[in-house]
Amino acid sequence: MLVLNTFTQAGAPLVEADARILTAAAAQDAAAFAALHSASGPSPLVSLPGLASNLGISALWLKDEGDRLGLGSFKALGGAYAVARVISEAASRRLGRRIGFGDLDDPAVRTISAETTVTCATDGNHGLSVAQGAVWAGCHAVIFAPERVSGPRLAAISSRGARVVRVDGTYDDAVAAAARASRELGWTLISDIASQEDEQVPRIVMQGYTVLAEECLGQLQERPTHFFVQAGVGGLAAAVAGRFADALGASKPKTIVVEPSRAACLFESARAGRLVGVESGPATIMSMLECYKPSVIAWNILSRLADAFMTVDEADAVRAMRWLAHPVGGDRSVVAGASGAAGLAGLIQIAQSAEERALLELGPEARVLVINSEGASNDALLYRELVGPSVQAGA
Repeated sequence: MLVLNTFTQAGAPLVEADARILTAAAAQDAAAFAALHSASGPSPLVSLPGLASNLGISALWLKDEGDRLGLGSFKALGGAYAVARVISEAASRRLGRRIGFGDLDDPAVRTISAETTVTCATDGNHGLSVAQGAVWAGCHAVIFAPERVSGPRLAAISSRGARVVRVDGTYDDAVAAAARASRELGWTLISDIASQEDEQVPRIVMQGYTVLAEECLGQLQERPTHFFVQAGVGGLAAAVAGRFADALGASKPKTIVVEPSRAACLFESARAGRLVGVESGPATIMSMLECYKPSVIAWNILSRLADAFMTVDEADAVRAMRWLAHPVGGDRSVVAGASGAAGLAGLIQIAQSAEERALLELGPEARVLVINSEGASNDALLYRELVGPSVQAGA
């Protein structure tokens, strides 16, 4: 299903607080933190000419976040960065001097960090990032996860020393539980979903994601005409689309936001003409996108910058995973989880419809960017079940 952005605010300037986190300077600050914890530099940008030819487009690039900071997803850029910002800013106030990311090992800063507990809700990847950020910053972490989150994902979080709390219900129930605990116990909430009451930290999380966009701007030799990007609450889509808009202006690519049909809160908001939530239902294999309420900040950005919103089904995600795992035309093999392949799944779906291609001006000269937002390392059993046991990235 596809709906074009027909909002009156489409194309309007962003509010100042949102625009501020999408600038080159903001991305460079987040990149400085990421560089402290990565010896490998930017994540790969993979050209897939064989698949592009199969889909009837000129070029297809995939930004592969499958090994970002050793955590397996783009989320590594957001939660850990926000933890570092929170700790460094608190230490700066307490010590009366500027504390940078490189000062987090300072004994005086570690004393302050040890008094801090960070918390969040997660479907898996954001909690892992926050837990790793707590390790790097020297603070404590308690992560709330809905009952549907798989054992391997929770084991990855607890292996970083975080305490994991299972919550009956959905991701939104876990969000409520983390917020309640932060209020009652004085913990610091590192949320990736903004509400009217809590926007500062979610903006910092989204600022972390702009590193991905900044890297793309440096890696791409041609400007993409289209950008298919998956969304849960919308933070990744808004951050990257917003950074592209800031850097490229009117030359930015068309942005198509892709969600699971079973958890399409942004799509339904687009259809309703206002921000809405959706009812929870059967679980989706795109579990990292299984969110039922959009982030307020993400919605404010995407309602202005997105060109279209669409949904994909379970089989669409599996097909995209398999096309990446078993490439055509000599393309490189890429290991993508179901959530990681959702943006590509949207492109494949649109490419099969002459009517929808026309709506999006996706012709033979189109140059498309997609993101593999997560690999399979955090749920290898599910990956082997859906794709097969013998696939290796880079084969």
